[in-house]
Amino acid sequence: MHRSALGKSIDMSSLVAKNEKVRAVGNMNVNARGDVIDSHGRVIQDNTQRVKQQYSNVVKKPSSIEEDTQPKVVTPVVAEPVVSTPSITEVIATELNQEEQKAFEEFDDYEEVEEVKESEVKPKAKK
Repeated sequence: MHRSALGKSIDMSSLVAKNEKVRAVGNMNVNARGDVIDSHGRVIQDNTQRVKQQYSNVVKKPSSIEEDTQPKVVTPVVAEPVVSTPSITEVIATELNQEEQKAFEEFDDYEEVEEVKESEVKPKAKK
């Protein structure tokens, strides 16, 4: 029981029970119980169904919770060893005997000398 500003006693629970199927004021298209209703006041979706649907959208299902609690196995990424490829000079040097190695080294020197000569000749040709 509640008392009004004028001192009258009002039974709120009986008032709610009497008017629970009446359209509620607002723009949600529900009655006083919270059921979704159409323009004629017919119940489209019960309040308990609506609450269950909202709850299931928010709360995870038990099967998905079990999947989340299982430890995930992470396979480590193993980097492949870096294999340095030998240069052509290293390959040739290992396959040649001593005399051939000397000749190869002299040839490398000869190439360097030729490159120097070419670099000296080119500027003279430009003049």
